[in-house]
Parts: sequence; C-alpha cells; structure tokens
Amino acid sequence: MNISESKRLFAYAQNFIPGGVNSPVRAFRAVGGEPLFIKKADGAFLYDEDGNAFIELINSWGPMILGHNHPMIKKAVIEALDNGLSFGAPTAREVEIAELIVSMVPSVEKVRMVNSGTEATMSAIRVARGYTGRDKIIKMEGHYHGHGDSFLISAGSGAITMGNPDSPGVTKGTAKDTLLAPYNDLDAIEKLVEANKGEIAALILEPVPGNMGLAIPLQGYLEGLREICTREGIVLIFDEVMTGFRLAPGGAQELFGITPDMTTLGKIIGGGMPVGAYGGKKEIMEHVSPAGPVYQAGTLSGNPIAMAAGLAMLNYLNQHHEVYGELTTIGRKISEGIMKINQELGFNYTVNHLGSMYSMFFTQEPVVDFVTAKKSDTVLFGKYFQSMLNKGVYLAPSQFESLFLSTALNEELIGKILQAHRESMIEIHS
Repeated sequence: MNISESKRLFAYAQNFIPGGVNSPVRAFRAVGGEPLFIKKADGAFLYDEDGNAFIELINSWGPMILGHNHPMIKKAVIEALDNGLSFGAPTAREVEIAELIVSMVPSVEKVRMVNSGTEATMSAIRVARGYTGRDKIIKMEGHYHGHGDSFLISAGSGAITMGNPDSPGVTKGTAKDTLLAPYNDLDAIEKLVEANKGEIAALILEPVPGNMGLAIPLQGYLEGLREICTREGIVLIFDEVMTGFRLAPGGAQELFGITPDMTTLGKIIGGGMPVGAYGGKKEIMEHVSPAGPVYQAGTLSGNPIAMAAGLAMLNYLNQHHEVYGELTTIGRKISEGIMKINQELGFNYTVNHLGSMYSMFFTQEPVVDFVTAKKSDTVLFGKYFQSMLNKGVYLAPSQFESLFLSTALNEELIGKILQAHRESMIEIHS
C-alpha cells in the first residue's frame, strides 16, 4: 500500500488546520499511524489519493446506508443544482421532507431542519428547557451528542454527582446543569431524579449508543426511562442521529416500540449532505420561534441541495422496507462470521450487533455501558485496525465507534472482510 500522497497532504494540512484534520478522530491518533486522504468513494469502496482501494465499514459515519455515490441520490442533487445552491428562504422540498419525517418517525409531530446533528441536539435541549422552565439535563456516560457545551461533561464520583467540564472552554456553570448516569442503569436515574426533584428539563440519550462502540439497551431499560420521564414531567429525548432511518424506517423508537417526547436526527436524513433535524410533540415544538419564544435560526437550514438528497433517500427507504431485512442479514453474516473465526482461533472477544451496526470489543466481558466498553484493549485494537487497513478493509479508527454497514456489501465482499479478519487476528496475536 502506497501512502506517500496522504503523508504529504497530512503534513501540509497541519500548517493550516488544527491537527491537520477537521474532526479529531480522523487524525488516527487512537490507532497509530497517519490518516489517509480520500479522493473518491463508490459503492462499498473508498479510494485514497494514492490510488489504494478499501472495502469500508464506516459509510461516512452512518449516512451512506445504500453505499457511496448512489445514482438515485446523485441524480436528485444534480437536478436540484440547476435551480441554485442556496436561497435562505422557504422551499417546497422543506415541506415535503418535513411531512415525510412526521409520517415515518413515531414521536415527531412537527420538525425543524438544521445543518448538523450537533445543532439538532443543542436546539432540542434549549427547547426542552424553554418548555419545562427547568435548567438541568441528564445525559449518559459515553453517549455523544455533538460538541455542544452541555454535552462535553465527564462523569463525577457517583451517580448523583454533577459533571465537570470535559473540555477547556466549557464553563463550570454549564457543567453544573448536566447530570451524568451510566447507560442501562435505571436505579441511577431514579437517584438523580430524587436528588434533583422538579429541576430536570430533559433526559437525552442514544437509545442504541454507537459512540462508545455499539451497546444495546437491556430489556426494560428504555421502557423504564419512558415511565420515569412521564411521571416526573421530564422531556425524554432520543438522539437518533445515528440510528434514525438506519435500524428501522422510524429508527430505534420504532424498533423498540418506545416513543420519546423529542427526537434528534441527522446523517441518513441528508443522504450524505450536511443536514440535521429535531422534532417531537406538537405542544413542545410550538415553543420554537417564530411560533413560540425559544429562538433558533440558521441561514442554511433547509438548504435546497441537502433537502433534495435527503428527500430522495427517505422516500426510497420508506418505499423499500425490505432494505432493513437485507441490512440485518449482512450485519449478521459479518458479526457471526467474526465470532466464529474468533472461537476457532481461541479468542473470546465481545461482538455486539444490531441490524446494520456492529462492534468488536477487545475484551471478554459483555459490553453494556461505558465502564465495560473502556475495559477493551485499545492498543490491541490499534494493531488490528492497521492490519485490516493493510489488507484493504477500512474500519473506524477508534475502538469506541460503531461500524455502519450498507447494502453495497455483497457475498464476495463479506467473504473478503472475514478473511482479512482471520488473517489480522492471527497476525496481531503472533
């Protein structure tokens, strides 16, 4: 594998871009080595600036559920380009996609388009605070909701301890209103609620987290959260930026049959373009300006090109529910294949799989929350990542990221992925 041009670009980029990248995980610091600079993507493949081809299992961190450069999405974007790039004014497509989202996502009665998942979660929290008149929020350890100040909070010393800033630039004043709880632990939520009675505006979580690697909600957990939030007048927010339209047409909330009060969306909703959205019950969303007093705005919100791509993607998924069965089959073949190979080689590493998402953790313990995820051997993962990369398979450059599969993966490519896995496991343990 030749990576001379990527090396040159990375060195040059550091003169102008902090760390040489525009999002930290891209720097490969968690896995060693230097990042590849991508020139092209098509179907199940990425092609870097040096001409190397990789079967990839990230799919732009989730949105490319049908594979890269899908002709239907591409056609929609090209047709929209003829009418202009940005208007800063309402368009018919905004109404079409809003109506479609409302019809697909169980919790959404009204929706506001924004430009990213971070913008969606920041806005949802503001609306929840405005609606309830309360200040505090609960978030789960290891769940990522973008880089808004309220979300960059690390765990305190106990379940009822308020968080501390996890990044310079986040004030202690912001941190004091963010309460931390372990995922999959209802008792911790009950303690937080009791210790902060009548002060909690919202509880936000990824119903199926993917930013500590993939973890799956234990039976009764999401139901328990719904019950607590209803009882205490807390706005339950599902961050479905990753899982929305990926695990089911209506996201994780459809899959598990739990309806939150608000939902944040992104990734697939834009078909590859930068888009986010937040929505929920009509009575809550009517607090958003100009209908209500909670201010949120964006010049590029509802951008016509992004709306065209998103509308094409969502229409397709809404009309072809069989995609989800196909994706689950692909995910099962890969995850079960990995487990079988590991067993044959004598390695009992944890593999979590749900639909078109999976993670292999370099730990033998079940992974159900951030504490158990952090028991993974990250050094060994780094070696595995580099070995897979050298064999033409591009994984997420972090142990603590879920992988996202697409319908572009066929039997031949699945076989190549599993063969690369077998060879890599032997290599890193020899």
